[in-house]
Amino acid sequence: MDVRTHHARITGQVHYTNGGGVLHRIPLGPCLLESADGRVVCIVWGAKGQRSVALPVEEIRAARDRGHLVLLD
Repeated sequence: MDVRTHHARITGQVHYTNGGGVLHRIPLGPCLLESADGRVVCIVWGAKGQRSVALPVEEIRAARDRGHLVLLD
């Protein structure tokens, strides 16, 4: 399995829904994007990388296209 990791920055509103159906916003700032299968991207954030969420690649592309997610490498 080929895992790709990219440095990125959240610059606008990127949301996700937790297991209980509550909508949350990923905080502005640096993050890592990890992709293994091309369908789902894991966003990792926090001072120690303690938070993460897996989102469909389509949501990642939409956030990038809106300028809310900037790839740094």
